[in-house]
Amino acid sequence: MERTYTMTTQLPASFLPEKFRVLSGSVLKLIAITLMLIDHTGVMILYNYPATTATLFSFGGVDYSWYRIFRDIGRAAFPIFCFLLVEGFLHTHNRKKYGLNLFLFACISEIPWNFMFTNTWRYEKQNVFFTLFLGYLAFCALEYFWDNQKMQLVCVLALLTVSVFLKADYGWRGFVFLLIMYWFRNDKTAQAIIGSCWLYYEWKACFAFLSINMYNGERGFVKGRFLKYVFYWFYPVHITILVILRKLLFHM
Repeated sequence: MERTYTMTTQLPASFLPEKFRVLSGSVLKLIAITLMLIDHTGVMILYNYPATTATLFSFGGVDYSWYRIFRDIGRAAFPIFCFLLVEGFLHTHNRKKYGLNLFLFACISEIPWNFMFTNTWRYEKQNVFFTLFLGYLAFCALEYFWDNQKMQLVCVLALLTVSVFLKADYGWRGFVFLLIMYWFRNDKTAQAIIGSCWLYYEWKACFAFLSINMYNGERGFVKGRFLKYVFYWFYPVHITILVILRKLLFHM
C-alpha cells in the first residue's frame, strides 16, 4: 500500500544554529553544479596540462597540484545532489514525471559522458543520472511498500544489483549513500554522521554536509519550467563544452 506523504513546514533538526540556516534549495543547486564544474574541469582540462599537475605542496604524505585541488573540491557535489534528490522526491507534485525526467536526462547525458572518458561513443560505466534514477526508484519502492518490509528489501536488493551491473557513476556505494540520505532525512545530524562514515573512501565529500545543514527549507529563485530544466541540461551541456574545449586545446 502506498504511503501518503504529508507536507510540513518544520525542518529536521540541524547540527548548526538556526541563524546559519540561510541557503535555499536554489542556492544549494548552484553550489552543487559549481562544484561539479570544478571537478570536471580538473578531469578534462587540468589533468592534460603539465603545469597544473605539478606538485604545489605536500600535506599528510599527499602531493597537491591544482588538478588534485580541483578534484578534491568537486567531491562535495555528489552528496548535495543526493540531498536535493531526496527533497525533490518528498515535495514533487508528480513523482512519475520527476522519475521520467531523471531517466530521460540519464539517456541524453550518456554520449557526452562516454566522450568525456574515452572520446568514443562507448564507455563501460554510466553517468551519475543513472545512479540518481536508481536511488529515486528505491525511494518510490520504500514508500509504496511502506507496510511490507519484505517487499522493501526485495526491491532495494534488486536495485542494488542493477547498480552493480550497470556500473553507474559512484557505483553501488553511491546507491547505498542515497538510501542513507533518505532513511535519515528527518535527522540531519545522524544523516551527516552516518553519511560521512559511509564516505570514508571519499572523505573530502563530507564537507558537503556543512551546506546541507545550512538549508532553510525554502525553494528559492528556481521556479517555473525554464529554470528547472536549466539545471537538468547543465550536466550534458557542460560536459559537451569541456569535451570540445579539450579537443581544441590538447587535440584529444
